[in-house]
Amino acid sequence: MAATTSPTRQKWEGRWDQLVGKAKKAWGDLTDDDIMKAKGDYEELLGQIKTRTGRTREEIEKMLDE
Repeated sequence: MAATTSPTRQKWEGRWDQLVGKAKKAWGDLTDDDIMKAKGDYEELLGQIKTRTGRTREEIEKMLDE
């Protein structure tokens, strides 16, 4: 079964620098190390944000969509 791609992920695909900027603005405690660990991977970045903030995937994607 193929994994589905969220609309938020599709929106940010190919726009990594903009995504990182928005994430760092929304979550000031997100570090450059967190960004480096993600290595351009959307799912990994979401995981780093979840770990750092305790927010759910849905909350994170909603913030990124705003």
